[in-house]
Amino acid sequence: MSERIYDAIILGAGAAGLMAAAHLKRKSVAILEHNPKPGAKIAISGGGRCNITNAELSPSRYLGDPSFIESVFSQFDNHDLIEFLHRHGLEPVVRKENQYFCPDRARELIDTLLRAGSGGDFSGNEFFYDTEVNGVVKENGLFAVDSSRGIYRAKKLIVSTGGLSYKSVGAGGAGLQIAEAFGHRVRPPNPALVGLTLQPEQAWMRSLSGLSLPVEIGVGRRVLKEDMLFTHKGISGPAVLNASLYWKQGKIVVDFLPKKRIKTLLKSPTKSAASQIPLPKRFVRAFFDSLDIPNIPYKEMNEIQKQRLSLLKSYAFAPAGTFGFTKAEVTKGGVDTDQIDPYTMQSRLTEGLYFAGEVIDVTGEIGGYNFQWAFSSAVVAAKSI
Repeated sequence: MSERIYDAIILGAGAAGLMAAAHLKRKSVAILEHNPKPGAKIAISGGGRCNITNAELSPSRYLGDPSFIESVFSQFDNHDLIEFLHRHGLEPVVRKENQYFCPDRARELIDTLLRAGSGGDFSGNEFFYDTEVNGVVKENGLFAVDSSRGIYRAKKLIVSTGGLSYKSVGAGGAGLQIAEAFGHRVRPPNPALVGLTLQPEQAWMRSLSGLSLPVEIGVGRRVLKEDMLFTHKGISGPAVLNASLYWKQGKIVVDFLPKKRIKTLLKSPTKSAASQIPLPKRFVRAFFDSLDIPNIPYKEMNEIQKQRLSLLKSYAFAPAGTFGFTKAEVTKGGVDTDQIDPYTMQSRLTEGLYFAGEVIDVTGEIGGYNFQWAFSSAVVAAKSI
């Protein structure tokens, strides 16, 4: 048990927690982390190289209140993040056209954030690892955090505990429980950036396990353009992961031939339709078999067969569900942004209570957007404190 009263307590030493700590160097800060070391999710993201941010930052890449997101980014955006990292010795590299990664390994980002939080003439940051948080109350103007190590008290509290994805690194719902205990509305958490499972009618896709195709997926008003990967469990790949962010239930629509017209592909009057479609033979064969389309020239098909073939451009179906939290990269849902001030990240219900990162009801697409959100919201909270 600590009798000391800190200026601030940060719950969670992930991306948001470490960034907040790096901006609170003139304060006495206790960072409570249930893992044995910091940045567990950073360490395993992006294939071990961590996709830090994206050159094309926009609220349109997020599920959440656009004006809230824009207000946060107006105070600390991707350019500010890159400048901050350069200042502290990390030079991110651009891959996949617009995505920033660590040069060699994700540990470089973790070390940079720790270094940034310990530099200067004074650093009051104290890390307490292997520390489980049981609950939080506010009494006599102080937050009292009940933990496995005892009670920690502070004037300010930043909840940056992440979401429910990546249970392998100890992800949990403590932050959401704390928010609810202080009267906050919490949007139900669901897996996001995750593969989708299939109905029996789409079982033919499972036979294509390992195959990847560039597609366009329509979900509501959104169109996601990336690769789809067929797996033994269902469908995945960047396009599907992004689609899962916006999908709740009902149908999605897949264009397997983006930027192509079927009639312009089927020019030969004698060749079979299947042989003229510029897609892997495995896919074409499975697609034709699933819809009972004969492998004959296009001009010999009847209208029903031609309509079925046209589904290559608009194959609509309802996924059965998702691969779940164990396979999800992030959690969508979280603390309702209506009850958070976007210019401070402070609770509108409880003075001195702040939120940052994935615990908030803001979720980005793949490509560095979620780490950028974690960093931006953490900086806004820390600067306010």
